[in-house]
Amino acid sequence: MNINNLFFYIHYCNSRKFNDTRKYTNKKIVRTLQHHELIFVTGGKGSISIEKKKVPFKEGMLFYICPDVPHSIEIDSEDPLCFLAVHFSYTHVEFNDGKWAVREKSEMLKLHAIQELKDYYQVDELFNKLVDSWNAKLPGYEFMAKTLLQQLFIAIHQNIKKQNQNYSTSLKIEKVIQYMQQNINHRVTLAELSDLVQLSSTYLSRAFKEITGYSIIEFFNKMKMDKAKEMILEGDKKIKEVAQTLGFTDEFYFSRIFKRIQGLSPSEFYSKNVHVV
Repeated sequence: MNINNLFFYIHYCNSRKFNDTRKYTNKKIVRTLQHHELIFVTGGKGSISIEKKKVPFKEGMLFYICPDVPHSIEIDSEDPLCFLAVHFSYTHVEFNDGKWAVREKSEMLKLHAIQELKDYYQVDELFNKLVDSWNAKLPGYEFMAKTLLQQLFIAIHQNIKKQNQNYSTSLKIEKVIQYMQQNINHRVTLAELSDLVQLSSTYLSRAFKEITGYSIIEFFNKMKMDKAKEMILEGDKKIKEVAQTLGFTDEFYFSRIFKRIQGLSPSEFYSKNVHVV
């Protein structure tokens, strides 16, 4: 799933920190939520039963609870659970051919129900900022909280990626993207990229799609169109010159790709955004 296309709605955030003196009246909580929840354990004792597994709480553990999944939480009365949690919903939103499209049903996030994080300082820091921002209720807090939630997901993804055995592959994908950026004004072939990172074309294509959510050609064209928009808005180059600068020998092929990604032709984009005085 491409997180760039997700629109989040936060229902609420809650937490219990080390200096919290509140007592739990219920030592066991049984729930089935109608939305999503992330729980990050920062201390204390207890356990959670989810997906037919009973797991003791441990500092640094992350739990992702999906809608309609029965689960129960048991809390130690002597050393109560300390945690950070966010309850949220989301939908999949796309902008294609100048039109917005919202999927009625979105797939689940690619997170395990139970995950033990390592070197989780950044996750902990962002989660604290998210919860504190929500609780402060300052003007614009909902927008701020949604922005922090997206940053939190990125931090979680990066943390898990570093623990993954395929981390070396992720680094090679980053090297491919850097190479694309450096050669944005040229044509780049799959064979060229495969040689760069010493991976087969088939494996590189599959790994690139899994990590970025785009095929290699889709990603490279998107980079080129983002650059094209910058150049068009500067207003000192003709469409043909922009296409040639970005490595396209066929101006009409460039225009078709631009319209498919942006929803407008390059000339329409220019007329809507550039007003010569």
